Amino acid sequence: MPASASPAASRSAASEQLHLAVALDGAGRHPAAWREPGARPGELLTARYWADVVAEAEAGLLDFVSFDDALTLQSSSPDGPDGRTDQVRGRLDAVLTAARVAPLTRHIGLVPTVTATHTEPFHVSKAIATLDHVSRGRAGLDVQVSQPAHELRHFGRRTAALPEAEAYGEAADHVEVVRRLWDSWDDGAEIRDAATGRFVDRDKLHHIDFEGRHFSVRGPSITPRPPQGQPLVTAAGAAGAAYGLIARSADAGYVPAHDTDAVPAPAFAENPAGPGGRRTRGGAPAPLRGPHRLPGRDAPAARARKERLDALAAPRT
Repeated sequence: MPASASPAASRSAASEQLHLAVALDGAGRHPAAWREPGARPGELLTARYWADVVAEAEAGLLDFVSFDDALTLQSSSPDGPDGRTDQVRGRLDAVLTAARVAPLTRHIGLVPTVTATHTEPFHVSKAIATLDHVSRGRAGLDVQVSQPAHELRHFGRRTAALPEAEAYGEAADHVEVVRRLWDSWDDGAEIRDAATGRFVDRDKLHHIDFEGRHFSVRGPSITPRPPQGQPLVTAAGAAGAAYGLIARSADAGYVPAHDTDAVPAPAFAENPAGPGGRRTRGGAPAPLRGPHRLPGRDAPAARARKERLDALAAPRT
């Protein structure tokens, strides 16, 4: 597409191809999903369960799966643990789970969630680069921002949450560091020539010398350049600062399914990468709408299933 194409034309061309993905979280998005027949709640912390779920998504020809994650227990309350015992609590690490299932799949993308607020970008960069290597170029990174005070108490970095705009600005810097570290090894840096005894070309490794408000990172990475060069970066948002993060740093953004009017907002779809930011797949970030679907053999069956699950998940005293 010509560089001069309008944002509207870019969106029109992008809309000609439908991309499908699924967000994986425990037994399912519904809080009572673990009680469904065949839900396998006793296997939620096993590699076999996740391998089977991802294999099913791959058989359905989905483009990628994302692995939800967080640094606090699941809760129905935004203020901290809710004390409920009738819903799934506890989860496996998203990046490690994606790496475990990578050799068991062939085509589907693997996009684990990482909380940028409490995770060093150097660690994230090498983890996603490693995932890209073991999956042969199918890794992605879903960047998440955390502001709950109860999550802060797991770490010693700060005593109070950052203001929203600053928290998302920190996440944008986080992604920039991650991207620069992916680029800190040039293509062809690994020689692996046993005859000459040269394994690496040091001239093709570079310091990134990032100096920002929240991070100071010298580099280079300890993990060679990912097969993709720059793995897919995604982020979720509904408005405001979250849209700014998507516009500045992401290749694709998750938006509410009903949010059709907000998607082309200037802070998201029509903006270039913005000051200090960049994307690697050209054009505006792709909006990925996220409807919640409860499958059934037909609409009445799906409604009946939802009513049954809703009754199981009713508030308990």
